[in-house]
Amino acid sequence: MARGFESKDVEFQQAEAERRQTARPVLTADERAAIERRRTLELALMRAKGEMATARTGPHREMLAQAIAALERRLARGDA
Repeated sequence: MARGFESKDVEFQQAEAERRQTARPVLTADERAAIERRRTLELALMRAKGEMATARTGPHREMLAQAIAALERRLARGDA
């Protein structure tokens, strides 16, 4: 009896995997590149904010503040 449940579970997993694959929209190369650029900017912003939390010197903090502001402007404009 347990075998029947296992085979149904396998069928469900396969159907679910197939459904997930077909549910994604197909992106063009330009769309994928834009998403990747935006993600890169988001990661750079996260890193700069993390460094700002540990920065101790005034000039370093100022440089990070300028970098954060520039990254936030680019993300807001959609420059990704």
